[in-house]
Amino acid sequence: MSSNLAKHFLLREDVTFLNHGSFGACPRPVFETYQRFQRELESEPVDFLGRRLTELMKPPREALGMFLGTTADNVVGVVNATSGLNIVAQSLPLQEGDEILTTDHEYSALEKTWAYVTRRTGAKVVVVTVPMPFVSEVAFTDAIVAGMTERTKVLFLSHITSPTALVFPIERPIAEARKRGIWTVIDGAHTPGHIPLDLPGLDVDFYSGNCHKWMMTPKGSAFLYARPELQVMLNPLVISHGWTADNKEPGVQGPFGNSPFIDEIEMQGTRDPSAMLAIPSAIAFRDEHDWASVQRACTALAQETARRLGELTGLPPLSAPEFSAPQMVAMPIPECDPQEIHKQLWERFKIEIPVFKWQDHYIARLSVQGYNSKPQTDYLLEALAELLNLGAEPARKRQHG
Repeated sequence: MSSNLAKHFLLREDVTFLNHGSFGACPRPVFETYQRFQRELESEPVDFLGRRLTELMKPPREALGMFLGTTADNVVGVVNATSGLNIVAQSLPLQEGDEILTTDHEYSALEKTWAYVTRRTGAKVVVVTVPMPFVSEVAFTDAIVAGMTERTKVLFLSHITSPTALVFPIERPIAEARKRGIWTVIDGAHTPGHIPLDLPGLDVDFYSGNCHKWMMTPKGSAFLYARPELQVMLNPLVISHGWTADNKEPGVQGPFGNSPFIDEIEMQGTRDPSAMLAIPSAIAFRDEHDWASVQRACTALAQETARRLGELTGLPPLSAPEFSAPQMVAMPIPECDPQEIHKQLWERFKIEIPVFKWQDHYIARLSVQGYNSKPQTDYLLEALAELLNLGAEPARKRQHG
């Protein structure tokens, strides 16, 4: 991997940053675009927000639509995937006895979202245990389909899971849900910019994803996609200037000239849109640096590092390689106090990486992005070997990537 990409990022040089998956990291030229829009906003806030915002928001939606295989009319800007999925979860007309089918690999904030919805509506969450290790698309699909009943109203799945860094093969479960009249709601927090994404091709009803992770946009840029005929179902979490009383009527336009779907969610007065406005710059950065090649190198380094740690620990991987997220891998480690290991990695070695317990597994979740290098993952392995008493030499002084 070409280590000169590190110069394009703002990350601290004294930290081995191996946790892109949590909040991402924004390249310098993209961040400069973001700051330029912020300065423009502050130079004349009324002109920026009051007169120009509607037109300013069109280019990022158009660029994002093309990136996702859809049109600008089907995506709307939100601050993160959790916000987008909350809009969907709190809009669906669920009632007592209805079921939301999901898995035991979901993100905790969304587990709380559905718990909130069920408390309010009387619906019920049904959790499918995904067969592990994850080695078969058929076994996954069979487990999901087996959980569907006549009471299932929602299928909620992660596309790439947060705790286990797996790519769920969601196409066949979505197709089966469509046959049964079940709404499909997909958490794509880790997906845009990480794996190719064609939203109409997925035939999904609702999909929300972050841009600030693997697309490398500034924090506060994400999207919600809704199938065109279902957009009228959605209600904003905050009622503001984009809402109108006749917004559910056929053919109604929002007060800012967009559809109610876009105007209701996007037009909220003093919310700073600069992160969304930087999306075209992030896509251009990827194109300029041949990001497909960068991703191939990242994937190779992530998988090699996971294999080497497995050789040290003797622990099998959580999945077959084809089901592991390309640039993010959940690496099993021996039983330990994960909070203490995480603390020691940070305080002693200045390594930023999540370490946690998930079900009966102890995991160090590695992310590899274009600014990372093999000396950094070597250093991680040395530090883990020392902290976990794996019989290796003490970690050497940190190697800068």
